[in-house]
Amino acid sequence: MVSALREPVLRVEGLTVDFRSSPGQTTSAVRDVSFDLFPGEILAVVGESGAGKSTIGSAIIQLLDQGGWLTAGSIKLNGLELVGRSERELDNIRGRAIGTIFQNPSSALCPVVTIGDHLKRAIRRHAKMTDRAAAQRAIELLSQVGISDPQTRLKQYPHQFSGGMKQRIVIAIALAHNPQVIIADEPTTALDVTVQAEILNLIKTLGAEHGSGTILITHNMAVVSEVADRVAVMQEGRLVEIGSVGDLLAHPKQLYTKNLIAAVPRFDGPASRADGQHTVPRTPLLEVESLSVSYPTMKALFGSGKEDFKAVDRVSLCVHSGETLGLVGESGSGKSTVARALIGLTRVAGGSIKFRGREISGLVADRNLRKFCLPMQMVFQDPFSSLDPRQNVYRILAEPLRVHRTVNAAEIDRIVFDALDRVGLDRAAARRYPHQFSGGQRQRISIARALVLQPALLICDEPTSALDVSIQAQILNLLAELRQSLNLAMLFISHDLAVVRQVCDRVGVMRQGRLLEVGETDEVFRDPRDPYTIELIQRTPKFAAGLEPIATGSVC
Repeated sequence: MVSALREPVLRVEGLTVDFRSSPGQTTSAVRDVSFDLFPGEILAVVGESGAGKSTIGSAIIQLLDQGGWLTAGSIKLNGLELVGRSERELDNIRGRAIGTIFQNPSSALCPVVTIGDHLKRAIRRHAKMTDRAAAQRAIELLSQVGISDPQTRLKQYPHQFSGGMKQRIVIAIALAHNPQVIIADEPTTALDVTVQAEILNLIKTLGAEHGSGTILITHNMAVVSEVADRVAVMQEGRLVEIGSVGDLLAHPKQLYTKNLIAAVPRFDGPASRADGQHTVPRTPLLEVESLSVSYPTMKALFGSGKEDFKAVDRVSLCVHSGETLGLVGESGSGKSTVARALIGLTRVAGGSIKFRGREISGLVADRNLRKFCLPMQMVFQDPFSSLDPRQNVYRILAEPLRVHRTVNAAEIDRIVFDALDRVGLDRAAARRYPHQFSGGQRQRISIARALVLQPALLICDEPTSALDVSIQAQILNLLAELRQSLNLAMLFISHDLAVVRQVCDRVGVMRQGRLLEVGETDEVFRDPRDPYTIELIQRTPKFAAGLEPIATGSVC
């Protein structure tokens, strides 16, 4: 617990940030925000998308997006006022006194620069030392963040590392000069639970060892519950509530905070699925037997002998009509590859895929695949990149109907507007473009696009991982309502075990391309058989708070 007698390492007072929204008009992204950050403390900043969380982090290091500026307020680092400093002075503070861990490590690392050069540049930027000394420091940093064989790893490039390993490298860069403050902006959003647990433990341990104060910007309330000392809640640019993690999560004062907490899927609490109210027909819709997918390795590509990497290794599963089957496992376990194989985006190396009793695994290069895969549609993880920014919503939804020629032109209007209505968007949305919508609205559009072809099976690949908890709850409830009203079956791929427990009837656990176990969701999570499943469950952040979750009987 942070002592009230200690001096803060960072003090923010009256922070206000405006953005130019149009000529002559401004919008306040952050309004009159004040808080202290103490040495060794983790302060979590939470709130919905657009609440101003990331803007606070950017304002502290004064690297705001184009059109934004700090209108008012004070930012003091160990008593040193940062507001009003020259760019040269600020550049000396960034990376040395304040380290930043970005959300997407892939975009934070240059793909044509080795890991060693990334680290050495960061080290030598604020310290005079030889290349050899910088390389030695880089090795120390990689060891510190848990990367084995650091001497070899220094010579490798970002694409040769997994997502979790890349995030460790970004953390190493942030820690290069033992900063007094670390700003971690959604550092675990795209990571599976095992890697997430390692990264969070690393941030917590290193912060305690170095005495760094950490601002953890996140939408994952379970993570907040496990690692934060205090919590600051943001709403529409304002700080509405701040307090110790135990007090605030158990006894929130503001209605907004209560709703935010109540929207969190609970892993340990009662499942929200109304199993007794929804009888799942046991008619097999999708039957997969011994499915295998292989890719040639670099060695094989360059003619040094045939060597294949087995991305999916003899996986067998079944999805029944009206049922939701979850697939969980760490990154690289083969979950998304299974999904892509089912809809013909990846060629299968062996096995059988039957849909409604019809074999479709051999149709990848056949035009008939398009016909037989129409009843299977996919909702992708990223609603930003999966929608064509050059088309308005009407054209995005109408395109599958025109490509597949399933209806005549007169019917397209009715189907498009009916799909928008089903996902909770009005007709006016049809004229707008993807960039004019929030992340949650874009995901609704992605779901509407899948619905226009009237699928029997919806394949959802991490459909809520990029969304904050309140929007996530809305999308999960929408999927549940669609499931019940349309008798949709779903294959739900996720790394969030709490979400899977809430929405799935059965769950399968994958690792290294193999399906380790599959069974009723509650049974698998209550009494797992495989050691890896046990590890997944143990590493899943458990949300602890005094409030009961919202009773969402509509969620499956």
